[in-house]
Amino acid sequence: MTAERVQRGHGAQIWVPLVALWLVWGSTYLGIAVAGRSMPPLMANGTRFLAAAVILAAGIAIVQGPRVFRITRTELAYTALMGTMVLAVGIGTMALAERYVPSGIAALLVSVNALWIIILRLAAGDRPSLLTLLGVAIGFIGLGLMLIPGGTATISGTDLDVVIWSAAIIVASFSWAFFSFRSTGYQLPSNALVTTTIELVVGGFCLLGVGALTGERIDLGVVTGASWAGWIWLVIASLIGYTAYTYGLNRIPLSLLSTYAYVNPVVAVGLGWLIIDEPLTRDVVLGLTVVLGGVILVINGERLRR
Repeated sequence: MTAERVQRGHGAQIWVPLVALWLVWGSTYLGIAVAGRSMPPLMANGTRFLAAAVILAAGIAIVQGPRVFRITRTELAYTALMGTMVLAVGIGTMALAERYVPSGIAALLVSVNALWIIILRLAAGDRPSLLTLLGVAIGFIGLGLMLIPGGTATISGTDLDVVIWSAAIIVASFSWAFFSFRSTGYQLPSNALVTTTIELVVGGFCLLGVGALTGERIDLGVVTGASWAGWIWLVIASLIGYTAYTYGLNRIPLSLLSTYAYVNPVVAVGLGWLIIDEPLTRDVVLGLTVVLGGVILVINGERLRR
């Protein structure tokens, strides 16, 4: 499957969605944190998924016609599975965790996704290039350098809350990596935009359902302007980011696609420092530099495989 992906993507087909993932998804950690300050986290993200799905579906229907949404039951089932396990589990866990874990640290924890991908490739009999493996190792060294300062201040709760929800982020990242890896063998709709729309709808309703069961309610009277701004950006980011990711799953080598997990912390830490005053120490700057070096090695390693 990896070889098929590489053959189907080249030039702008690889770099446009990849750069969109690097930049747009990196900003969503800040968006989730800001929106969650006065909105219940599951409801906020469920509604932003549904809002993005409505906009995307309307655009597809206008440009390509409503018949493009005619898919088989098997395609619908696999797409619903992806929407549940990737979006609902992955983003839902992240939204809940960011009540306690700073957005930049949350982004760092998600970067373990790249390690899961390499492990899954090895288990499937694939052999990433030496440069790819070296790049992954260096990337994790850089992430370690950023986490070394320690003493992470909790947003709320106790240090135990940070530990528990940090572990939850790592588990959720495995769900994201596993189902992304397996998606190459799923019967998904041929139109990537249709796939994205259905995944957003399923993920949105899952989060709304769980939110309602756990007692979440949206009180518009207490939602701040900053939270609305964060929510609106998350809707836009959903349209750009998830479309780019779904498109990239079929056209970009997965180890190259997963480099977003390295670059996102760079963007998240930078935005957190600029906008909500999260600390940016010398160790963090050093770690970010090492991370970028690892990404360059992964990119070159996958280029050599091509």
